[in-house]
Parts: sequence; structure tokens; C-alpha cells
Amino acid sequence: MDSPSPSSSCCDSAGSAYVPQPDGDAQLASLCRALGHPHRVTILRFLLAQDTCFAGELAELLPVAASTASQHLATLRHAGLIRGEVDGPRRCYCVEPDAVAALKTLVEGL
Repeated sequence: MDSPSPSSSCCDSAGSAYVPQPDGDAQLASLCRALGHPHRVTILRFLLAQDTCFAGELAELLPVAASTASQHLATLRHAGLIRGEVDGPRRCYCVEPDAVAALKTLVEGL
């Protein structure tokens, strides 16, 4: 078997130069931390599939206690990926479209 030549290395760059983006990197890291648990990814995907805010029990979506689901929702809210509004005795949850768009842009920029 032939060994690869130095010019065909998998690490060759196409002449692109690295440009540091500290603010974008910090934002991406923060959003990734918020999505660092599969249940939070499930919640975000579920809310993205809704046409309107969802006022049901998200705890029923996950195999966890309601208090654990609330902690996951709080993490997503703190990161700015979702918002929760009081709707009578329950909260209504919606995705923050600008935050999701920013996440997509930051990931595509990797």
C-alpha cells in the first residue's frame, strides 16, 4: 500500500487564514453548553416544530420528573434559546428565532 504524499495530507488547508472571533466563540460555547444535554436538544427540537407557543406539560415529553424538565427549560431560557410566558396557571414556551438563527450561523462558521 502506498503511503500518502506530503502534499495530499488530510490537514492541508486551502489557503484560508484563521481569523479569531472571541465574541462569536464565547456565544457559540454558551449556546452549546445550553444544548449539552439530550433532553434540552429534544425540548428545542419539539418547540421548533410547533407553530405557536406550547403551553402543555413538556415534562410529559421527557422521561424525567417535572422539576427536572423545569431545570432544563431554565437552562434553555438562560441561554436565550427559548422564552417562557405566564399563560394562566401554566407557562407558554416558544423558541427565540434570532437565537436559533445565530446558533446556526455560528456552527456553520466552524
